[in-house]
Formats: sequence, structure tokens, C-alpha cells
Amino acid sequence: MAGNPVLLLHGFTTSAQRTWHEPGWVDLLSEAGRDVIAPDLLGHGNADKPHDPEAYANLEADIVAALPDGPVDAIGYSAGAGMLLVMAAANPDRFGKIVLGGIGESVLREREGNPILDAIEGRASADNMVAEHFRSMATSDGNDPQALAAFLRRNQRKLDANDLGKIMVPALIVIGDKDFAGPGEPLQEALGDAQLLTLRGVDHFGLPKAFPFLEQALDFLGAAPF
Repeated sequence: MAGNPVLLLHGFTTSAQRTWHEPGWVDLLSEAGRDVIAPDLLGHGNADKPHDPEAYANLEADIVAALPDGPVDAIGYSAGAGMLLVMAAANPDRFGKIVLGGIGESVLREREGNPILDAIEGRASADNMVAEHFRSMATSDGNDPQALAAFLRRNQRKLDANDLGKIMVPALIVIGDKDFAGPGEPLQEALGDAQLLTLRGVDHFGLPKAFPFLEQALDFLGAAPF
């Protein structure tokens, strides 16, 4: 093996197949000699889809427990990137380098309510285009809206700037300048050792297929076959 194994965590309402396999991430990492760990998150893809939020209570800890011995590198997208931050804060010795895609200021932003949950459960106005997009995804491709709602309702640890500052593993943040989760600078400033790449003309949902994201992420991990 030519480096640490690489953990890939997809985003909300999607799957490992759509986020990592179809755009070529898994193939390129494998060609670079890396072992790839690309699970479907609970409630998504081919994973179990419980409707009780309590079933998701130990989501991050369960992923860490299933990792191989020794450090791994990791790439997270959207909700997967948020989970990766929680995991790195609690288990810094388990990670070498981490790549955080599709998150930024949103990590630190205080919010009232959850319009995405409201949309999935039929309470939101179609005027919220982001929430409506997630609602559409939650009801397609074999997804189970009740399981996805339970995923959102789980007891999630909220990281503040102090927590983020303790994450000293090298990090690369990649976000599009059209992404509702941005900008990326506040997250970069909060983390202990982070670089930021902002992609012009890229929105949240197009990021996994954006070649500069793939190229720079693999280069950052020392796994670029280009």
C-alpha cells in the first residue's frame, strides 16, 4: 500500500455510489495504491434505514470503531464533512490528513429551525430552493424520507470555534463560490492547520463532480495519479 487508507464520507440524501464511485474518486485512489473505505451512511444508499433518531446516536463513533488500525486519511462531502470534523475532534490520532468539501461558514452559523427537515416532512415552502432540492433527492433513487428525517433529527454534536481550533490534523477545505454553505474562510480560520480552495462557478451539488476538487484533494493526500 502506498499510503494511508482513505475514508470517504458522502453527503445527505446521496450515497457512496453517486458521490465517490460514479465521478471516479474510488478508481483514482485505488490506482494510486490506496485502500478505500467508502460506506453508505446509515439511512442512505444500501445501508439500513431505521426511522428512530436514536438509531443514529452513535453514527460517528461507529464509523471510527470500524476503521482499520493506524491512521487513515479522509475526505468528507457536505454532511459527511461535518461528521468528519466531529470524528477528528474526538479522535485526532486516527487521522492523517482530512479534506472537507462543501462546508464552510455553515459549520459555525447559528440557525433557527431546519428548513431541509421541514421540506422532507412536507412543511416547507417550495420557495426555499435548497430545501426543495433536498426534498426531491430524499424522495428519489430508493431513498426513504422517514429514515433521512431521522438522520437529521439525531442528537448531533455542535462544534464551536474552540472545538475546531483543537483539530490540528492538516486539512484542505474545498468549496464553490456558489455554495450556500460558504464562504470557506471562517472555517479555515477556526481550524488549527487548514488550507482553502474556493472554486469559481461551482455550487454545492456540483462539487463532487468538479475536477479541480478531485485533483486538488488527491494531490493534498499525496495520492494524485495525474
